[in-house]
Amino acid sequence: MNERQIYVPPGGPPRVAAPDPAIYEAMGEAKIFAMLEDFYHELEQSPLRAMFPKNMVKASQKSAAFFVGLLGGPPLYHERYGNPMMRARHMPFVIDEAARQEWLACFDRVLDHAPEKYYFPAEHIPGFRAFLEGFSGWMVNTAPSDEQIAEDDSDSSLSLFG
Repeated sequence: MNERQIYVPPGGPPRVAAPDPAIYEAMGEAKIFAMLEDFYHELEQSPLRAMFPKNMVKASQKSAAFFVGLLGGPPLYHERYGNPMMRARHMPFVIDEAARQEWLACFDRVLDHAPEKYYFPAEHIPGFRAFLEGFSGWMVNTAPSDEQIAEDDSDSSLSLFG
């Protein structure tokens, strides 16, 4: 049996600030759930679809429970599902840098309209994006190929949210 090598990103877990609790205060639980439902709609249309369960609405609700707590609300995920252990929960899936960038792009499309649609405080979007960058980097569990490393070295000034 050929076991997959699990990649650990350099530097270990992300060292980024948690999102500001003012986000939850402005949005409330219902808008966070709506935002995550729209995010999962983006994921459903993406090349990442195969990584997700058949019922994307249920998956979005589980993810929204995590984000409610993360954004300053009650710890719904902990109460309903236990300790998040997000990296461990993502291990069954091959997540490389391309998958990470696609995930971020899906979230970015939702965040483009977040202040108007979900009352996400515009002043907190840069910090939230920085959090997503670090968080998603920790979910990567497949080493970059030599080709990806060469691409990264060729133009290190590019950034999804730059």
